[in-house]
Amino acid sequence: MSSGVTTRYWHRLDDERVQCDLCPRHCRMREGQRGLCYVRGCEDGEVRLFSYGRSSGFCVDPIEKKPLNHFLPGTSVLSFGTAGCNLACKFCQNWDISKSREMDTLADAASPERLATTALELGCRSVAFTYNDPVIFHEYAVDVAAACREVGIHSVAVTAGWIDPEPRREFFAAMDAANVDLKAFSERFYREICGGRLADVLDTLCYLKHETDVWFELTTLLIPSENDSTGELEQLTRWVVDELGPDVPLHFTAFHPDWKLRDRPPTPPETLTRARRIALDAGIHHAYTGNVHDSDGGSTWCPGCGTRLIERDWYALGNWRLDAAGRCLACSRPLEGRLEAEPGRFGRRRVPVRLAQSG
Repeated sequence: MSSGVTTRYWHRLDDERVQCDLCPRHCRMREGQRGLCYVRGCEDGEVRLFSYGRSSGFCVDPIEKKPLNHFLPGTSVLSFGTAGCNLACKFCQNWDISKSREMDTLADAASPERLATTALELGCRSVAFTYNDPVIFHEYAVDVAAACREVGIHSVAVTAGWIDPEPRREFFAAMDAANVDLKAFSERFYREICGGRLADVLDTLCYLKHETDVWFELTTLLIPSENDSTGELEQLTRWVVDELGPDVPLHFTAFHPDWKLRDRPPTPPETLTRARRIALDAGIHHAYTGNVHDSDGGSTWCPGCGTRLIERDWYALGNWRLDAAGRCLACSRPLEGRLEAEPGRFGRRRVPVRLAQSG
């Protein structure tokens, strides 16, 4: 009996192999072989997904942890992931999930309908596909998003954006928001450290900005001596302003030694502060620091008059200086994002959830 779910984005080659057309890696496989992501492979002469309906765990988080600071601030999100990844980042912070080759990692299970119902019951405004890249469990993510939309729950993708154009259209059409990892601004970094290509990610970012209504924010994890030079940060931030516009929020987060990159020190807080200043000087309206305690760098400021619009302490919100229409109370400038009249009050809690198989 088949153990995988049939997928759409693949084709047969002339040498009895099949090629996966989901991401730019284009894995070519013979019967019984898996792609680099491990969860997509050749079975019965077609590419199938082996992680559909299975998860490495569920947790209720603040939306700011994704990180998304301009999408329903203060609300809770039901987060989950599966296993595997189509990149090979040496610094992966979730390597036990993304690099897993053990399907036993996927101990929890839920149908798309069960996930949507659970999010509703728990009072979550959104479901987030995170921990590993949802691109590789494309069919499951799209089906969950459709079930969520039926009951008024939003869908959030936390992704590296390394996906081919055709599946990209279907994937992001199902999403309401995304946080995209812009891992660096050099092809060398993507090739040597991640096993990917920067150009493909930039293409996805331009697609999101100019061809979708998805609200998205960017995150760059700064690794000492790898992607934190002033020159590279100036190039990155200028590109964001020129190609995506000044209102796309950019998060700079701190690295800690992990997986295969344990020979580098943790990111000094002053590096994040310097990166944030470079971004603001380049014209980005909303630049943030993350994985450190920095109230100024975590808060949202009005780009017009400098008022602190949303105060943040880690993931907890403090003073809120926006009117019901999302405008600055001091100068009436609208804040870009997906905002409601009042912020959520979930706070900084993290609540693990277990789901039984259903559906």
